Amino acid sequence: MPYPIPAIQKTAPKAFDRLITILDTLRIACPWDRKQTMESLRHLTIEEMYELTDAILEKDYKEIKNELGDVMMHLLFYAKIADEEQQFNIVDVLNAVCDKLITRHPHIYAEAQAQTDEQVKTNWETIKLKEGKKSVLEGVPKGLPALVKAYRIQDKVRGVGFDWKDKGEVWKKVEEELNEFKNEFNLEDRDQIDHNNAEAEFGDLLFSLINYARHLGINPENALERTNKKFIKRFSYIEQRAAEKNVTLQDMTLEEMDRYWNDAKKHNL
Repeated sequence: MPYPIPAIQKTAPKAFDRLITILDTLRIACPWDRKQTMESLRHLTIEEMYELTDAILEKDYKEIKNELGDVMMHLLFYAKIADEEQQFNIVDVLNAVCDKLITRHPHIYAEAQAQTDEQVKTNWETIKLKEGKKSVLEGVPKGLPALVKAYRIQDKVRGVGFDWKDKGEVWKKVEEELNEFKNEFNLEDRDQIDHNNAEAEFGDLLFSLINYARHLGINPENALERTNKKFIKRFSYIEQRAAEKNVTLQDMTLEEMDRYWNDAKKHNL
């Protein structure tokens, strides 16, 4: 079936070409841009991605637009550097991702069938193995934060059918891991506690909780970051109340701080 062509397709190439032209100019004329390498840009790109995810969680669309622009600039900068090193250029990058999307969506561009997102994921992972990937988990970056990595690992193996069918069974696994973790600390002699075992059991517990969140359709990284932000707002409220009374947090009792904490909750902070 034919698909409609978005109106933005008429103006996007001009804006894209404008950014490429600006980057070309800066690469020649600006001392800072001239000295950048892929390695020097790497940590800046990571920072930009975190700023983007913060804006997304805050639903700040103005900031999302700005951060997307920063990320786009970085991507084009990498392609520019690669072009200078005669490795590839932005056209190669765009064509490569277009070819990959077409190949991995045979239910759209070929004869394969996929009526659900699960079937799409299964097709995707099967095609990747046919392309030469040695493992389903090969595409999980080693440098991902552990929580995000656990979620991606679970989602990847799910694509080839290695997953619990019933979320009730997943919760039983959570309870099992929780009991095993608790057992590590049930010794009367604290010196006998093996902290390596305790850490391993805690890791198993976290992994099972992440798995359960995934079965509920909850992204654990987003959930934890929302809680982080909520905690920061409520703790900042305590600090503000303390400042208004000209006292330090160290001078306040836990009961006083707890009252302000509950007050912050009443204010939906």
